Amino acid sequence: MEKQEKILIIGAGLCGSLLALRLAQRGYEIDLVEKRPDLRKTDIAAGRSINLAFSNRGIKAMKLVGLEKKALDICIPMNGRMIHNTESETFLSPYSGLEEEYINSISRTDLNALLLDEAEKMPNVTISFNKDCKKVNLEKGSAEFQDYNTKEKITKTGSIVIGTDGAGSSLRKSMMEDRGFLFSFSQDYLQHGYKELSISADKNGDFQLYKNALHIWPRGENMVIALPNLDGSFTVTLFLSYEEGEYNFKNLTSAEKVEEYFEKFYPDALKLMPTLAEEFFENPTGPLGTVKCSPWHSYGKTLLMGDAAHAIVPFYGQGMNASFEDVVVFDEILDQHNGDWNETFKRYQKERKKDTDAIADLAIDNFHEMKEHTAAPIFQQKRKLETALEEEFPAEYASKYRLVTFQEEIGYQEAMQRGRAQDKAMLKLISDGKISDDISLEEKLKLVKKETENILQSNNLTSF
Repeated sequence: MEKQEKILIIGAGLCGSLLALRLAQRGYEIDLVEKRPDLRKTDIAAGRSINLAFSNRGIKAMKLVGLEKKALDICIPMNGRMIHNTESETFLSPYSGLEEEYINSISRTDLNALLLDEAEKMPNVTISFNKDCKKVNLEKGSAEFQDYNTKEKITKTGSIVIGTDGAGSSLRKSMMEDRGFLFSFSQDYLQHGYKELSISADKNGDFQLYKNALHIWPRGENMVIALPNLDGSFTVTLFLSYEEGEYNFKNLTSAEKVEEYFEKFYPDALKLMPTLAEEFFENPTGPLGTVKCSPWHSYGKTLLMGDAAHAIVPFYGQGMNASFEDVVVFDEILDQHNGDWNETFKRYQKERKKDTDAIADLAIDNFHEMKEHTAAPIFQQKRKLETALEEEFPAEYASKYRLVTFQEEIGYQEAMQRGRAQDKAMLKLISDGKISDDISLEEKLKLVKKETENILQSNNLTSF
């Protein structure tokens, strides 16, 4: 606790509150400022992805700040994807061949509240809410805020300013508008949006679907997913095209049309959703976009982290985990360049950007896989083989999903390259009839490894 430098952090969401806690533990004076009300006192989550998939990379970050057990105590384990086909039949596709490898459903609000509570306990942390950042002076390390209630304008300063203020980052906007350096930015939207719905607990407070799974209704171009909550309910998310197809967000304009759509494509879900139409029209339709930018820092005074630097679509369940891993990587680099912020920021971006670009691309891949491929026979055959190989040879084989989700010691870029190569190899071998019941599992592994290496060496790694 010897450091006296003051760090201004804009955005007290998941990444910002974790970062504030970790830097406070290191001894820095932290000024954490959030534009929204205190989520511990006001319900601000309605219609906004209220639960998350919490996995190894995020758990590692919580361990770093001493909160692993507290976080896991408010989780529900999900061992695999429960696929609901068009005949209302279900089958479980495990996430890993190893029982101890699973992801967790966790409330965004509960996790954020836990981090805020712990940060607030630190004597060197100040947290302010309802303060909207209007602009940042990049060279001076100061930011102008406006209080939502009083409309008063406030200027705050720090030795450095870190923007963890999400995909619509005010700090990033100030960097885009600065003419003192070259700043690149892209924001790519899917032609699909999402809407949050729900399945309530039954009259006894029990789950109406299998509790320990992420439920998916894949329907080609669109899909529904559901994640369990501690109170017995499920948070349901509809991913639907804005304008394409027979049913889309643009033409679902009446309760009758919404129920007609669900009756046709998700009849088993509809039976559990008596308030579907009401929720559909009450909750907003959210966009799904990917943000990439460079550089993440300016003048040795400001830095972007989390979604402010690299927002991704939610289909790998890695958005929050990637942002938490940002804090872990930043913490490691602080040990190497302590005191030189410019070098710290440069090294951080060099270490991190290749991996955040990779998980952004993987999330797009998984969108197509989840809505189109999870129910396809060849995909099911591939997953069955992957699971068998992981069960029998866990040290020698890990699927792309396992590399990304459960092997946190491997960067996203490496996981993407090897995982894509393995997927191509396995699908090719299955299609060519070279993987059959006539050969042993060990022989199948040798074939997959050999074909994977051939693909890696040919560098033929575009998504399929």
